[in-house]
Amino acid sequence: MFGLSYRLLKPWRRNIITFFKTWKLNFVPPFLEPILYLLALGFGLGGFIESVDGVPYAKFIAPALVSISVMTASFFECTYTSFVRMYYLKTFDAMIATPISIEEVIAGELFWGATRSTIYATIMLPVLLAFGVVEMPSSLLIIPFAFLGGLLFSCIAMCFTALSPTIDALSYPNFLFITPMFLFSGTFFPMTVLPEAIQYVALAILPLAHIVIINRSLTLGVYSFSIVTSLLWILATTTIFFFVSIKLMKRRLIV
Repeated sequence: MFGLSYRLLKPWRRNIITFFKTWKLNFVPPFLEPILYLLALGFGLGGFIESVDGVPYAKFIAPALVSISVMTASFFECTYTSFVRMYYLKTFDAMIATPISIEEVIAGELFWGATRSTIYATIMLPVLLAFGVVEMPSSLLIIPFAFLGGLLFSCIAMCFTALSPTIDALSYPNFLFITPMFLFSGTFFPMTVLPEAIQYVALAILPLAHIVIINRSLTLGVYSFSIVTSLLWILATTTIFFFVSIKLMKRRLIV
């Protein structure tokens, strides 16, 4: 549809090189965050919670921690960081001046956001294994799935970037979209405790809820039909937002 080619790897390569130049800064947060959350919530607060649906609380929140990391890594990369590259550094303009098309520049950004989520999930998995809160070998599937989840949030984030007049305006999706998902997507308590109507709304509009469902099944080694429906929801939504985000960004850059 947009005539994408191998050149979309050029923006992706530029971003990954920049990422590894500051690898110490980029690798520390995804390594320390699960340790802090597991100690404070999983084992601290979890000491007062017998179990959740028959699962120890630390094991219950472990997949949610990975899911949250996948969400934040790609979302903030394709909002604040992409906005800086687009508006302040003029990186997009410089790349578009080469044979790389606008569509390929944006697609490269989206795939880089998904790659960053995958890197974060890869860093977190050994930490969770060390705490004994995930099951092997099914938990290894978290890593390739993180790319799909990261791509979903990258596409959604790029839509906000395309529509935001200033970088400060990106605070709105952060507080009105990311924060509710962080709290009400089955992360720290099961969604079944919510009213049934709210559960349906959450599953309809909160992408993180579907990421958590799949990651929790993978880490616990327990599978149900909900995995299939969540995966189909993610694939359909990612496809839609992929094309919408490229179209919106193309309009933004041309204007």
